[in-house]
This record gives sequence, C-alpha cells and structure tokens, in this order.
Amino acid sequence: MNSTKGLAYYNQTPVGNLIIESEGDTITRIGFLKENREAEYITPVIEQCISELEEYFSKGRKFFTFNLGFRGTAFQNKVWKELLNISYGNTLSYEDLAIRLGDVKSIRAVGLANGQNPIAIVVPCHRVIGKNGSLTGYGGGLENKQWLLEHEGAVLKQLSLF
Repeated sequence: MNSTKGLAYYNQTPVGNLIIESEGDTITRIGFLKENREAEYITPVIEQCISELEEYFSKGRKFFTFNLGFRGTAFQNKVWKELLNISYGNTLSYEDLAIRLGDVKSIRAVGLANGQNPIAIVVPCHRVIGKNGSLTGYGGGLENKQWLLEHEGAVLKQLSLF
C-alpha cells in the first residue's frame, strides 16, 4: 500500500475553510480549519475529494466515491460506519443511532463518538440531531450544521438551534 501522506486546504466553502488529509489512497480527515496552515502536498485522492465536495456544495452530490480511512477505536469505527447509512436529506436522533448499533444504553458513547468523527460532511455526523428535533453540538458550529441540513433538504421546520 502507498503510504504517502497528503494535506490540502479547501477554502471558501459555504461552511468555511476545510482541511483535508490523506494517507495512501484514503481520506483520513476532513475538518473545519481552526489551526495554522502547513505546507500542502496534494495527492490524487485529495484532488478527487475536493472535486466531489465541490459537486456536493454546488450540485447536490449525494454520494462520495473516494476511500475513507477511519482511525479510531473499534466502537468509534462502528459508529462512523453507521453514520454512512443515514441517507442524504434525512436525520436520525442519537437514541435512534444507538438503537441501530444494538444498545440504546450506549447513547452517550454514541454521541461522543459522533462528535469525534474525523471526516466531516462525507461521514454525515451533521445528520444526527436531538430526540426532540433540536440541533445539538457540531464541531463545525451549529450554523454550519444547519446550513448542511438545509442544503440537503432535511426537514427543518421542527429543528431549532436550542
């Protein structure tokens, strides 16, 4: 396997500046840029990722085709993989996500793993909301969570920022 590491910045998206990292032929991180910039090394998978994100933002792309490289505990990986099953334009509560994973009592652990998702937007942690329909914490900020859900056409009449 090619272990080349890549790093790029995708600037001026509707949800702010993003940092994208890759290892080999997998994307390992898409995050909201909050730190200082380092030198970029753009790999083919990063080019593909940026192209597909541009299509998501401008044309409503619903699926991403590049490989994802999850780096977390077995439980985190299980949660992140389940997030991929929440379809475009839909939302799910943290409780429903815990039930899908087989243990309603794991709701807090599910919420924590959701918040530690390293591949924002593509692994759609923004589609997880409170049981009462409220928007809850999002690493990229609640305004970006709301924008992403509106962009995807999720039902937002019941959602609020509280």
